[in-house]
Amino acid sequence: MGENAKEQVVSVEGHHEHSHSHGHTHDHVHEHDHEHGHVHSHEHTKAVLNRMARLIGHMQSIRRMVEEGRDCSEVLVQISAVNAALRNVGKIILKDHMEHCIVDAVQQNDQAAIDRFEKALDQFMK
Repeated sequence: MGENAKEQVVSVEGHHEHSHSHGHTHDHVHEHDHEHGHVHSHEHTKAVLNRMARLIGHMQSIRRMVEEGRDCSEVLVQISAVNAALRNVGKIILKDHMEHCIVDAVQQNDQAAIDRFEKALDQFMK
């Protein structure tokens, strides 16, 4: 990277992008060492990020609908679609977390990680 280049790192669930002021980005997934003592990669990170990008676009379109004064019924239908899609993203993350993080936590008898998972699950299920 040159002297004047600036780097910004954007991170979401094990995935991050490096974007530089000199016109390109590096997009890749890394393994992360979590505070509960094990290293793993998230299998579905790319799918989650793709779905989140679509959700963001959908939300922006709903915002435009509201700004344009579109019919409330149409807006509510779109909000319902976003809620369902967001819930599905949560299910993907939950499944991945259970298959990797929680299995590891149980094998390592990491009660703190299990407790954090239970708390997160309670919040997710509300």
